[in-house]
Amino acid sequence: MDIKIKFKPNPKYRLMNQVREVLRYYHYAYSTEQSYCSWILQYIKFYGGKTHPTEIYTHVMKKDIDSVKSPLDTL
Repeated sequence: MDIKIKFKPNPKYRLMNQVREVLRYYHYAYSTEQSYCSWILQYIKFYGGKTHPTEIYTHVMKKDIDSVKSPLDTL
């Protein structure tokens, strides 16, 4: 199955402007746009603006999967 990207935001824009541009392209409601932008800003503020969300994901994925223990293993 091929995934075709219909729209790419302008890379010269800042992050929030790119988010707004994509949401407007796909005709999301203005209130949805505000909500998504609010959540993104809260996420960035929570991490102190020091790490990008993809950096957190890749850091977690670099762990050895065998070293990760499930709480269910102790039952």
